[in-house]
Amino acid sequence: MLGKTAGGIFWMFRYLERSENTARLVDAGFRLALTRSTAAEKEWESVVVTAGVRDGYLARHETFEASTVIDYLLRDRTNPSSVLSVISGARDNGRLVRTALTREVWEAVNECWLTLSDALSRPVRDRDLPAVLAAIRQQSALVRGALHGTMLRNEIFNFARLGTFLERADNTARILDVKYYVLLPSLSLVGSSLDNVQWETILRSVSAHQAFRWVTKGEPTPRAIAHFLILDQRVPRSLAFCCAKVSGNLGYLEADYGHRPQSHTMADACYHRFDNRAIDEIFDDGLHEFLAGFIADNQALGAQIERDYRFHE
Repeated sequence: MLGKTAGGIFWMFRYLERSENTARLVDAGFRLALTRSTAAEKEWESVVVTAGVRDGYLARHETFEASTVIDYLLRDRTNPSSVLSVISGARDNGRLVRTALTREVWEAVNECWLTLSDALSRPVRDRDLPAVLAAIRQQSALVRGALHGTMLRNEIFNFARLGTFLERADNTARILDVKYYVLLPSLSLVGSSLDNVQWETILRSVSAHQAFRWVTKGEPTPRAIAHFLILDQRVPRSLAFCCAKVSGNLGYLEADYGHRPQSHTMADACYHRFDNRAIDEIFDDGLHEFLAGFIADNQALGAQIERDYRFHE
């Protein structure tokens, strides 16, 4: 496969995952702001920080008001990570690799772009926000369903999955990191009812609240939730699950191409950092340090995959 085709597939699905993750972040911010109306601006700032666009946001806005943050994250074309920007990027990449996609996948990508371009053609009112966020999540899921239902399990499929899970892992790590170090206004609130409500909101932001209840049958304590979203390989948005999928898909590429570039070794090392790890050990060593290191390593892995498979050639 040409590197440009592999890169187009990789980034198409990375952008689609990012659109869904951004919608989940906005939803989490909306819920958290409702629980702390007196500190709503701080909550929205944490959402911007989580999305990794704080500098770009402050270049255009001075305060973190809800309507401004929502518009910047969903509609602002100057924000390369806004939903409008990334769905356009996903469609552009889809057009570039059109012949590598089934008709169903291409039609789902195009429908995603048409639907969300229309939904985001005007500022989103508060009463319409839940429906718009649901549409963003649904459109991403439809493309993913078309991929799973119609594509061969070949190198094209593997590059699509690599883009999906690298992006998803980055998002989960950022949500956990910002929650622990930005959302809490005071250490005195750790373990309080307010703290627990915020942690429950984080579970909802990654669609894991009900699954957590099924598995743990207990109170959503910070350590239990962190274990669930970092170490539990049954959770499709946990760090361990995402790293297992990245390592596995690179392994399929190794079998297809008969060689093992540096990114494969990096991916295996990332995955094995979760072997026999206890959440107490991670907390004792520093949750922030663990997550910051993971985010950096995940970004380095993505860049190495681009080099190894010559996306820009």
